[in-house]
Amino acid sequence: MSGSDAVSIWDRERIWVTLGAVALIFLGAIEALAVTTVMPVVSAALDGAALYAVAFAGTLATSVIGMVVCGAWSDARGPRGPLYVAVALFIAGLLISGLAVSMGQFLVGRLVQGLGAGGQTVALYVVVARIYPPHLHGRIFAAFAAAWVVPAMIGPFLAGAVAEFLDWRWAFLGVAVLTLVAFIMVAVRLRALDLGGGEGRIAGLGRRLALAVVVACGAVAVGLAADAPPLAGWPIALIAVAVIGVAVVPLLPKGVLRAGHGLPSVILIRGLVAGAFFAAEAYIPYLLMAEFGFTPTWAGIALMLAAFAWAGCSALQGRYGEALGNRRIALISLTLLGVAFLSVLLTAVTAASPVVVIIGWGLGGGGMGLLYPRLTVLTLAYSTSGNAGFNSSALSISDATGSAVSVALAGLAVATLGGGSSSFPVVFAFAIALVLVSVVPGLRLGHGAEPD
Repeated sequence: MSGSDAVSIWDRERIWVTLGAVALIFLGAIEALAVTTVMPVVSAALDGAALYAVAFAGTLATSVIGMVVCGAWSDARGPRGPLYVAVALFIAGLLISGLAVSMGQFLVGRLVQGLGAGGQTVALYVVVARIYPPHLHGRIFAAFAAAWVVPAMIGPFLAGAVAEFLDWRWAFLGVAVLTLVAFIMVAVRLRALDLGGGEGRIAGLGRRLALAVVVACGAVAVGLAADAPPLAGWPIALIAVAVIGVAVVPLLPKGVLRAGHGLPSVILIRGLVAGAFFAAEAYIPYLLMAEFGFTPTWAGIALMLAAFAWAGCSALQGRYGEALGNRRIALISLTLLGVAFLSVLLTAVTAASPVVVIIGWGLGGGGMGLLYPRLTVLTLAYSTSGNAGFNSSALSISDATGSAVSVALAGLAVATLGGGSSSFPVVFAFAIALVLVSVVPGLRLGHGAEPD
């Protein structure tokens, strides 16, 4: 195996796959950063303040459906077909949102976009599992994270500037056009590669798909509860969360809810930290605009440090992750996230300098950058060629479900407290609580097929 040390993610055999996959991640990053920045503007333009949280949670919710379908499809017949369909749905969703004339139409686009985004993520993970050797997994996922660097530099600023000086619609339509160009290039390159297949049948897909639809509907219901009176909204939300909990368990490895050692804890912590980070992030631009008078452009710039830190720490993880060890990475990451949420909470309560928010959120981005790709590496380390799709979809389902439910609950809490910036501290306190719970699975990640 001495020759294995010479191969890389950029060698002749893999370079076009690497470039294509990184391009798709890059465009997904552009879109994610753009949505976070322009959503306050979209909400005002389409009179959709009550549905602000659903615009985030709905996309994450429907992504669960895409993950389940593409995970099973990839295990059975290889990831090429699922990837193509997922990218097409992603583009369609962007077009629908960008051309929307009402908040309802905009949400439809976001739901379609979620189907594509979720499926695309799982399909790309299976591509990595099938054509990259295990010792390159850390490097390829670091490259995926590095694909956030340029979006971090220009994405929030550009999206804010587009919304402020042109029209918010171009934050969606522009990404759709670029994704179409990248998709054509990727489709041509992947045609010549053998991505493998599976057993040729998709066992149990109907049941898993039905459960995924229940999870998605439950997450949307939690978000829509914010538009109901609090006395009705909270019971609706809590019932929906309970339904989600029952439906999501069969879509995940056994032992997730009790933080079982190894893969179950990997899956669990992914959902917890995703829920904490993205629920808080949805309200960072809102806080800066409402409390400190930031324009959309400057609110976008405020998110740049976190994106830089995410990409930089992901690169460090790719190079030094094995030396640090999974437990140490988890504890460092959770500490950084806790400090980030605490700094934002204190700023929201005291109206201190927005610089505290920007620096604190940068620490949070660093914590996510260390932990996120490591969890993906561990998931593949616990997988075989026959279940890489299921395990990858489980990781992504936990991510999306945790994010969707947390964002929706945060939106309901904000609406209950009046909807102004004075109600934002409850969101950041909620994020801190999720980080504290994450310590338990963080200590039980194990090593998979990696050396101890």
